[in-house]
Amino acid sequence: MTITAFKDLSPTTARPGRLPGMALFGLFLAGFISILTECLPAGFLPEMSRTLNTSVSLTGQTVTIYALATALGAIPLAWATASWSRKHVLQLALVVVAVTNALTALSENYTLTMVLRFVAGLGTGLIWPLLGGYAAQIAPEGRQGRAIAIALAGTPIGLALGVPLGTWLSSLGGWQLAFYAAAAVTVMTMAWVLVAVPNLPGQPVDARFRISQVLVVPGLRPILFALATYMIAHNLLYTYITDVLLQLGMADQTGWVLFAFGVTSVLSVLVVGTHIDRHLRRLAVSSTLLFGASVLVLGVVADAPALVYVAVAAWGFAFGSSPSLFVGATINAAGEAANVAQSITITVFSASIATGGLIGGLLLAGLGTASITWAALILLIVAAATVIGSAKYAFPRNG
Repeated sequence: MTITAFKDLSPTTARPGRLPGMALFGLFLAGFISILTECLPAGFLPEMSRTLNTSVSLTGQTVTIYALATALGAIPLAWATASWSRKHVLQLALVVVAVTNALTALSENYTLTMVLRFVAGLGTGLIWPLLGGYAAQIAPEGRQGRAIAIALAGTPIGLALGVPLGTWLSSLGGWQLAFYAAAAVTVMTMAWVLVAVPNLPGQPVDARFRISQVLVVPGLRPILFALATYMIAHNLLYTYITDVLLQLGMADQTGWVLFAFGVTSVLSVLVVGTHIDRHLRRLAVSSTLLFGASVLVLGVVADAPALVYVAVAAWGFAFGSSPSLFVGATINAAGEAANVAQSITITVFSASIATGGLIGGLLLAGLGTASITWAALILLIVAAATVIGSAKYAFPRNG
């Protein structure tokens, strides 16, 4: 379906028919560094816990508190900065992420580290609500969906590469090197944004929409519900993928399995980005069904490593463009209230990351590893049913 809600947002300065590749890459980098910063600690929790003189499980909460801060901060921060120019908000957020990453590398105190991670999460709470609308506004009419897919591609790619990158960098120079590297990449992203991304005005104060008004927009609540169930299912599996692979006798292949996930995630962005402007509903339905089928295979397969690789690759392909699909559906449904709707979407997205990790831990401790897979499958059945059934406003049939 064509994302018509973007028509009035596209600036007249956009070059007809041609995507602003340099600018979109800057937005991509901002999303990439945000999610990379969030999941970095997962790649070196034992080493980090020794420095902070605490347990691995407590150190793991450095990931949870980051996601929690993003969830808590997305709506109020988007509201507070609505009238600011978009580029200034993005640069401010990147400064916060860069500084907190550098300070995290220096910290040897658990409490201070948790505070720094919370502040870094607030920075991401400023970045993510910007990306979809920003991309749509600088794209030519009729290609906004593809622009959103490019800008938001940093999220799945960051998720796919964050843990392996963290592990690799920590093996070279300790876990601190990973955070220093993240800070350096953030500074380089700021330079790219400064040069390549056009500035856009903020939203006038009198044009703001209240959250209560936006939540009753037809179609928005089904989108948010489908997003929550989809993302919780993903994070149930992704957070505890090592345990799932251990049960399948493939713990020694975790790196390669995650590599397969990352490759197909990138491929998904390339394929889906080509068709999202005309076929958003079909792609959203396909994504939920393919993800569900992948999880079903993981739940029933035994002693078949090739099938595990196929299932995880299909999972990566389904997940890779899911942020673009849900954000695109949100903006399309919300129309002029797109900015507020995006901040709500990011809150749900981030809360789902934290919730998935929490529920997964409880299931692992109480019912065992197998329960994680089946819980994810149940959630995906609900997500697919919601997407398929929301054919009037959320995911209209004309797409």
